[in-house]
Amino acid sequence: MVSLVPAAGSRIAVAGGCGGMGRVFVRAALELGLRVAVLDLPRSLEEFPVPDGVLDVACDATSEDAVTAAFAAVGREWGALDALVNFVGFTNERRTIEAMPLGEWNEIITGSLTSAFLLAHAAIPLLRNGTSPSIVSTSSTFGVTVSMPGFGPYAVAKAGVINLTRVLARELGPDIRVNAIAPGITQTAFLDGGTGRGAKAEKTNTQAIANVVPLKRIAQPEDMVGPILFLIGPGAAYVNAQTLHVNGGHWS
Repeated sequence: MVSLVPAAGSRIAVAGGCGGMGRVFVRAALELGLRVAVLDLPRSLEEFPVPDGVLDVACDATSEDAVTAAFAAVGREWGALDALVNFVGFTNERRTIEAMPLGEWNEIITGSLTSAFLLAHAAIPLLRNGTSPSIVSTSSTFGVTVSMPGFGPYAVAKAGVINLTRVLARELGPDIRVNAIAPGITQTAFLDGGTGRGAKAEKTNTQAIANVVPLKRIAQPEDMVGPILFLIGPGAAYVNAQTLHVNGGHWS
C-alpha cells in the first residue's frame, strides 16, 4: 500500500515555520518522524522557539543574502533537502489601489512573491540532492478571486505564486515536483497582522466570512497540514504544477 505522507527521516525546510500554519505543520511533521528545519525572522524565532530536534535558521525571506546564507546552513547540516514548504507572505491594512503608495505595494509584492522566488532559487541545489524532492508554496483564495477589496498587492502576489508554481514545475521536471496550496481565510495571527509584524487597526470579521463558506466556518491551521503532507509525499508522485484550493468551497 502506498503511503500518502513522506517517509520518516525526510528532510523538510519550512519557511515561515513560526507562523500559525507553520507551527502546526512542524508539529505534525515531527510526529511523523520527519527532520525539520525552520527558516523565519529572528523575532519570530524568539517569540515562538522551535521544538526540540528542529533546526532553527534565522532568515529574512525578502533578502537574497539572508536566504542564501540560510540554505547554506541547512546544506552544512544535511547536505540535501527532500522538500521545501513555504508559508511566507503578508499583507497590510486594507487599502485600494488608488490609495496605495508605491513603497507599500513593493513591500507586499516582495514579501509575498519575490520571497517565494528567492526561497525556491536557493533551495533547488539542495533539493536536487534529495529523494523524490518537491516544493509546496502557499498561495491564497485571493490569488484566484478577489472577494474583499483592499488586498490588491497581496492578491496579485498570490496569483503570481500560482504561476511561479507552474513555471518551476515545467523547468524543474522531472527531477523536482512543484505544487501550491491556496488556503481560504484561516484563523491565524495573519488576520490581524502576522507573526513578527505589528497588529492591524482593522480586524477581520471572521463570522461574516464563515457565513458565506459552504462549510460554515473559516479554516483552522490544522486544515492545511494534510494537504501539504500529501503534496510532498509519495501519494502525490504524479501531482505536479497544481494549486490545491483548501477553502471550504469559498470561491466568491
